[in-house]
Amino acid sequence: MTDIIVPSPGESITQVQVAKWLVTEGEEVEKDQEVVEIDSDKASFPLTAPEDGVFRILVAEGEIVPVGTIIARIEPLKEEQKVKQDKPVASPEPLSKSSMVSKKRSEEVKSGTRISPLAEKILTEKEIRKEEVFAAYEGKRIGKKEVEEYVSQSKSSEKQSVISGSRNEERRKLSMLRLKLAERLVAVKNETAMLTTFNEVNMRKILDIKEKYNEVFKNKFEVGIGFMSFFTKAVTLALREFPQVNSMLDGGELVIPDYVDMGVAVSAPKGLVVPVIRNAEKLSIPELEIRIKELAVKARDNRITIEDMKGGTFTITNGGVFGSMMSTPILNPPQSAILGMHKIMDRPVAVNGKVEIHPMMYIALSYDHRVIDGRESVSFLVKVKEFLEDPLKMEMEGEDPVLMLLGL
Repeated sequence: MTDIIVPSPGESITQVQVAKWLVTEGEEVEKDQEVVEIDSDKASFPLTAPEDGVFRILVAEGEIVPVGTIIARIEPLKEEQKVKQDKPVASPEPLSKSSMVSKKRSEEVKSGTRISPLAEKILTEKEIRKEEVFAAYEGKRIGKKEVEEYVSQSKSSEKQSVISGSRNEERRKLSMLRLKLAERLVAVKNETAMLTTFNEVNMRKILDIKEKYNEVFKNKFEVGIGFMSFFTKAVTLALREFPQVNSMLDGGELVIPDYVDMGVAVSAPKGLVVPVIRNAEKLSIPELEIRIKELAVKARDNRITIEDMKGGTFTITNGGVFGSMMSTPILNPPQSAILGMHKIMDRPVAVNGKVEIHPMMYIALSYDHRVIDGRESVSFLVKVKEFLEDPLKMEMEGEDPVLMLLGL
């Protein structure tokens, strides 16, 4: 017999949640088959069967247990289980009509419930399943009166249902990831002086670059041109001029890194996660696109690790993928600022004294006012806007700045 023990997912994590059993009690499992999903307050990960055998569940789904707990066991297969697949299964002989009647009567005797021939006829005419009536009058004799009573109650219930609709409720335990997220978000609101400043960006030039060069870019790098890479590049360049936006409080000290570890908020099946791109300031547009795609795939497949999410000095979140027009993103502690992207929408704007339709996006910078002054936050956001509206400012070397920017 082999025990399945909860491993430590990382430092400082002492308990986890048994999120979802992927097999059932008594099921035969194979070595390396995924059998359970485990949630910690930072990430989710699966556990696999160490050997073939019969699976025994010891902890209920949703329970929170300490690291090191035995949550399941695998019993060795018995000889008859190993060979049972090779043995033909005999088909049951069909019951004769008299046998079926006898079986029905024996079931009625066993349950203590009787039904008269007239009542049974009425049920057949009204296309009502006999089992439903048996359940309502268990242990009693069912006659015409009981059937009429059951039909009347059913009609009343249907009428009430039409009037009020469903009143069902579902209760489920929150995952540890969701509980930790809730705790952190409340702490941010209570422990920081968070403000948000807004601006808007004309996305015309980035869209033109994407339309013209996307196929060539994809053929060379096996990934398309996205918006997140442009935003990440613009932010890293703007942080050179406004390094305090990239800082964080540590007790009575202000920590200002000379690097940018960019957190990219992505939606995963278990909730929002923020994997980090290390030293994003050193990466080109193609390198950023490749890294962003890798992290997005890992998040989608629930393979984001704690190491992927450690650290981070600044975060970008994109509510536009869900259709958000404008929002106030909440800080990702201990960081002091977060940039929110939103949906691109065609809107009338004034260009050289004329009204034109352009693809516009609202952007929002939430920041901790204890660390960042209003002048710095607004100036930083304006600088990001300038880079996005004229992407060639991000790369001025070479004969063709666009090709240099895209690494083509």
